[in-house]
Amino acid sequence: MSAVTQVPIRPLARFSLVKLWLALLVLALAAAGLAWWGTEAMQRETTASGLQYQVIEEGEGATITAADLLLIHFVGRRANGEIFANTLGQQPVETPPDNFIPGFGEGLKMMRKGAHYRLWIPPHLGYQGNLPPSAPFGPEETLTFDIRVVDVAPGMAAAQRMQQMQQMLQQQGAPGASGAPGEGGTPPAGAPAGRPGGR
Repeated sequence: MSAVTQVPIRPLARFSLVKLWLALLVLALAAAGLAWWGTEAMQRETTASGLQYQVIEEGEGATITAADLLLIHFVGRRANGEIFANTLGQQPVETPPDNFIPGFGEGLKMMRKGAHYRLWIPPHLGYQGNLPPSAPFGPEETLTFDIRVVDVAPGMAAAQRMQQMQQMLQQQGAPGASGAPGEGGTPPAGAPAGRPGGR
């Protein structure tokens, strides 16, 4: 028969239990911090209007205003991930920020030069039921846009609108239209191509 040797368990020191709980608390906080940091790239912010956005890359300089003229690239996706608009590999779109659906313009006005954001635009900030006949998505879809601001010309949106008006007058043959051929005018830049939609 074997004898069982009993080893007495020493009592814990007075503050050891407190130290143990503190150590567990620190480990739990560290784990939560690492989890948050690891998922930071997937986190979204929501504005008062309901627009959701994610900052992929912050820009520099002043925040974009309605008076600015922008050069942007964007990729538009349906809720299922299908791409319906893509300006990458083309010339950047030249436009003021309010030349698009409300959610797109709101997102642009949070950005700066060089910024890259992802927007989730709910239907009430999108086409609001006024879809173009050939729209590749439904009226109740949440649309996702990846937007990169290539450049910002502060306060130049009004000048672009003036050039567009002059171009329209030239095309209609209005007499005395500034910048008409033979008057030394510079032809204005074309209207933005490939935009998600106008107001």
